[in-house]
Parts: sequence; structure tokens; C-alpha cells
Amino acid sequence: MNMSLQKIDPNSVPYREVYTGAKIPAVGLGTFGSDRFSAGEIAEAVIGAAAIGYRHFDCASVYRNEKEIGESFRKIMSDGLAREELWITSKLWNDKHAEADVIPSCQQTLKDLQLDYLDLYLIHWPFPNHHAPGVDVTSRDPHAVPYIHENYMKTWRQMEKLVEMGLVRHIGTSNMTIPKLKLLLRDAKIKPATNEMEMHPHFQQSELFQFCVDNNIVPIGYSPIGSPSRPERDRTPDDTVDIEDPVIVKIANRLNVHPAVVCIKWAVQHGQVPIPFSVHSEKYWNNLNAVTTDPLTDEEMQQIAGIEKNNRLIKGQVFLWESAKDWQDLWDLDGQIASM
Repeated sequence: MNMSLQKIDPNSVPYREVYTGAKIPAVGLGTFGSDRFSAGEIAEAVIGAAAIGYRHFDCASVYRNEKEIGESFRKIMSDGLAREELWITSKLWNDKHAEADVIPSCQQTLKDLQLDYLDLYLIHWPFPNHHAPGVDVTSRDPHAVPYIHENYMKTWRQMEKLVEMGLVRHIGTSNMTIPKLKLLLRDAKIKPATNEMEMHPHFQQSELFQFCVDNNIVPIGYSPIGSPSRPERDRTPDDTVDIEDPVIVKIANRLNVHPAVVCIKWAVQHGQVPIPFSVHSEKYWNNLNAVTTDPLTDEEMQQIAGIEKNNRLIKGQVFLWESAKDWQDLWDLDGQIASM
């Protein structure tokens, strides 16, 4: 970490309140390294981020770095930061959806992260389809299936048990759609506190965002600057680049900041909880500082609202099943597959 960086007061960072009254810091540090950084580098970034004021960390078992990050949490707390000051999220991976696997998987995450509880535990994707690490876009799981609500609810019931056991404070969803969330809200005993979803200026997901807000579900945004370092398998020729958009660049020039900082400012002022990732201290400092200084004007917020391109970057092709026509079946935005 660059020791010359001034610490940012965590109390100056905005927050979102979930339905229990718990407060999520409105910027978190993502820990998915896109296969470009070692677990050790990411764990070191967690320590550096906590030192400059981050209190929200977004983890997942599939990132294969929770043991190393657990050592970072142990150090952070041994240096005097109380567990209650942190918001720590992890996620259930797709190959652990079976009823017998959910609780042991969470227990393993807690052991790896050296924690007694998680603030938030998400179902990473709404189906059990998975892939080996580092596969290319043509890889397919021969056992892949479309969303089956009955099966999802079996997994969700185990997530609810985690809350009842005190291992998890809140549970939530990720990579969901409105039809799936409607089914879950209808059938859940413990409602989702959050939904983690791809959101950035070129993919604002306005309808899903508003559905979450209207149903008291906090929207958490991944890839908030357009994920310029995402894996090669998630790149397609028609993808656009948020930080090169003339509107974003013009605002960045006014503020004398990197265009990525504008994307973070927009996300928080829009009402999201973005979770940008970086192992570089100057970058993660800028991302946190972005929301404590120089807000965007109302006119600039309106201008960014106008550059929506419906450009989904994380299409999830590796999760497709045999009879799927293309990646749009995965998202099933009209709910036709989910209702079958």
C-alpha cells in the first residue's frame, strides 16, 4: 500500500440500509481477480483497503482466495478493528446447491475467512450449472439445466437455516431477474436483503433496479466501471467501454479524475452499492474517495442516464444447457423458462 495515501473516514462513506436496519457501506472492495492476480495479492489489497477506510468486502468461495483473505481479516481485527465494524459478504457456488451441501459450504467459507458469521451470504447464480476454473467461452457443463424454481427454493430453505443458526445475518440473491425474484418473494420465509447484479453506465438495468428498490432489496452492483479486465471468455466484439464514453470522459475532465471514478460516483448517487475491484492502492483509494467528495450534478446524472446501451458484459455463456438457443435464454427476461 502507498503509505502516503490519506485515510478516509469510514463514517463519511454513504451507506444503504437493509430491511433489518443493518447498514451496508455504499462502496465495497471486490475480491474477484479475473485470474490475473494471485490470492496473496488480493489478500494484501484487503489489508491495504481496510487501512485506508474500507469496511465492506465482497468475497466468494469460487474466487479461490478465501483462505488468504481470512488471514487478512485476522490481521485487520488483531490490529484493533472490531468485527462489527466490517460488512463481509460471501457466496454459495453453483456446485453446492444441493440441500446437503449448502450449510457445509458456508461453514467452510467461515473457516477459511476466520469468521464466526457473515453479514451477507448470496446464492451466486440461480442454477447449479458450473465450470472448471479458467475454461473458455465454449465450455459447457453436461449436467447444466435452466432455472428450476422448485430446486432453487430447496437451496433457499437451507440459506434460511443459516440465518436461524446464526452463521449468517442476511441472505440474498445474485444474477437474478424480475420473474425469478417474484417467485422467490412469493415463497421465501426470509426475504432476500440484497440482489447483486451487473450495473454500470452502459448497462443500468433500470427496471430490475427499480424492482429491487420497490421491494426493499438493496441493489449491489458488480462490474461498476464496465469490467475492463474481465476474463477473455466474457468479451464479445459488440461490447462497449464505459470509461471511453464521451459523457463520462467530459465529466472526468471537469473533476480532473479518471473516468472510472465518475462511474463509481454515479453508482452511489444512483442508489447502488458498487463493489469495484483493484489491487492497486491508488485506485481503490480513488474509488472510496470518489463518494466523499465532488458529487456529480443533477445535469450530469441525467446525462449518464441517457447513455444506457443495454450492454451486458457478463453474459454467462459457460452456464448454458444443451437445448438453450443462446446466452439470452440464460437470463430469461420474460420468465418463460422459469415458469415452465
